[in-house]
Amino acid sequence: MDITVLASLGLVLLINVGGIVVGGGNLAFFIDIPSIVIVMFGGVTSIMLANDLETMVKIPQAFGVMIKKPNYAEDDMIITLISFAEKARREGLLVLEDDIQDVTEPFLKKGMQLVVDGTDPELVKGILETELDQVEARHDTLKKVFDDASALFPAWGMIGTLIGLVTMLRSLGGGGGIETIGGGMAVALVTTYYGAVLANGFAQPMAAKLATRHASESLIKGIMLEGILSIQAGDNPRIVKDKLVSFLPPAKRRKVNEHLGDR
Repeated sequence: MDITVLASLGLVLLINVGGIVVGGGNLAFFIDIPSIVIVMFGGVTSIMLANDLETMVKIPQAFGVMIKKPNYAEDDMIITLISFAEKARREGLLVLEDDIQDVTEPFLKKGMQLVVDGTDPELVKGILETELDQVEARHDTLKKVFDDASALFPAWGMIGTLIGLVTMLRSLGGGGGIETIGGGMAVALVTTYYGAVLANGFAQPMAAKLATRHASESLIKGIMLEGILSIQAGDNPRIVKDKLVSFLPPAKRRKVNEHLGDR
């Protein structure tokens, strides 16, 4: 579990509450039920309008992706692919049949099975790249929900503010005293506050976290794709290693180099 996600969400609330209290404000001033209804229900309704129902029901899945920190162990994956390359170069691709049965990563298993089955290299590449494209499309669809939220919640906050201002000005025109301006303006502006907090404290960071998760998955699958194609091409294991470690930052290459006795 990525504890930083839950901790950060909690800190967002704590910082807001702390800022209000330390600044001498009253928390009660920032609680306004009509404003909450306008921003929350208006924002969620617009988000639902902008996205398919099938996507909306996957929102809990998106939270799961953000909270569960993946451990792809790119260096271990590279070592595995190098071992496949060494075995295939010595004994042929068919000898990998038994090893494939022990692979738990679906993308790697599918790619290696295609290779062992003698599928044309271009077709293998095409199939795996299509799968990568579909993964990216699914991730983008979920991320779009939070991108939409970061734009729509502030918009509904502004709508609520305008409603509050119109109501306040109408009350002045109807005989309300000048002393009502301060309270009315505060209620109007708190709606904008709700929208800004939801967008900048939650929606935008969540969209960014999903993008980070996607980048991590794309990296490991890119390593697998390059390794699978290199194995099929019969590349020297050391060449395979050089290709795959190029995906990693220098700090992560040490384990792979040590595995092959390199420095």
